[in-house]
Amino acid sequence: MKIKTPNIVLINCDDLGYGDLGCYGSERNRTPHVDRLASEGVRFTDFYMAAPVCSASRAGMLTGCYPPRIGFDKYMVLWPGQAEGLAREERTIADQLRTAGYATKIVGKWHCGDQPDFLPTEHGFDEYFGLPYSNDMGRQSNAPDRPPLPLLRDKTVIQEQPDQRGITERYTDEAVRFIHANRDRPFFLYLAHMYVHVPLFVPKQFLDISTNGAYGGAVACIDWSTGVLLDTLDRLGLADNTLVVFTSDNGSRNGNEGGSNRPCRGMKAGTLDGGLRVPCIMRWPGRIKAGRTCRSLARSIDFLPTFSRIAGVSKLPDRRIDGVDISALMFDEHASAPNDTLAYFWNSELAAIRVGDWKLHFHISGWGTEHEAQHEKVLYNIVEDIGETTNVYERHPDVVRHLEAAADRIRADLGDSFRGMDGPGKRPIGRVENPKPLTTYRAGHPYMIAMYDLPDMPTLSG
Repeated sequence: MKIKTPNIVLINCDDLGYGDLGCYGSERNRTPHVDRLASEGVRFTDFYMAAPVCSASRAGMLTGCYPPRIGFDKYMVLWPGQAEGLAREERTIADQLRTAGYATKIVGKWHCGDQPDFLPTEHGFDEYFGLPYSNDMGRQSNAPDRPPLPLLRDKTVIQEQPDQRGITERYTDEAVRFIHANRDRPFFLYLAHMYVHVPLFVPKQFLDISTNGAYGGAVACIDWSTGVLLDTLDRLGLADNTLVVFTSDNGSRNGNEGGSNRPCRGMKAGTLDGGLRVPCIMRWPGRIKAGRTCRSLARSIDFLPTFSRIAGVSKLPDRRIDGVDISALMFDEHASAPNDTLAYFWNSELAAIRVGDWKLHFHISGWGTEHEAQHEKVLYNIVEDIGETTNVYERHPDVVRHLEAAADRIRADLGDSFRGMDGPGKRPIGRVENPKPLTTYRAGHPYMIAMYDLPDMPTLSG
């Protein structure tokens, strides 16, 4: 039977942890719509982002590459007005799908460079509406001299320092309008939420129902938005021909503000699993069996070849990528992982490697690792010991040798600055001359009132 080209909706949250959803064990946050998504599709238990922080994670996911391959190893977090960004020569998921006639739109956080050459409409997206970087990078009480946050439509700043309490509703409205406008053709919608990145500004109706403070309210707002999109697909008769993917760009700050990566150890910006292992749910009625759990290793860098395959795009980018087609894991509950290896990069360092059930740390890096034995030999059975609590290095010398050999192959391609190695497979990040922020600090401008200073704003302690 010929399968109609599917629509694809990719929902990517910001700093949502592995343990923050009901379907992943949370007892603190209300997520009925996301839980419904899981009950109607497949929930991945061993899904990883390409990096534990935002810019490198997002660039890797969109291009199917480990961050060092595309020059994001030294630029894991991009800042307003920075000269670097995603090189125009790199091909994204949107580039791939547009060749198959897809309408393409990103709503929300981009964070792959804010200069005109780097914005989404230069990378395969027909339309863009959102904040080009993190919501804490505008003017605020602890940084009053920063330029205000720019809300963009395509490449035009349409508002400075928007009220963040209304951003998710505006994002959801944009997403719904795009679905309606393109209901008669295949579409790719990338909804990149602002939540749950701090600072958290939560509408009162979600704060009121939360049992986990502002964090729980933000999660509830994400859940509401997901429900709106699912209802829209249902009303338009598009649900059965739409792949919906729900995930997060990296782990939470794990206990800070209310987030959780349980049962993983570690947090955002670290190479323990809590930094990179995130929720991933996929639903495609009639194609993906409902209520499944997939325990095979899967990675965000696998989205590009996988989405290309199901959209009928036979030609992959003409440059090397690291992702593989995981559609078999989506459709066949008996399939095994086509690639059982994950490299954990911290900047330009290969900090750890996972092969199958095993994870070998070369040095534990990032936030929350100050008290770790950072350069000792550490091996975990990451399936039996998801919390990385019991070092079994001395018990499994054959496993260590196998993982060391796999790591050496990655180093020979992408380098490892910890060992003084530069990789021949790395490509340069994009760079422009004379960069400047999209907005300019102007004292006394009406949009310059810092939202943090409003007297009745719900805050993290509210």
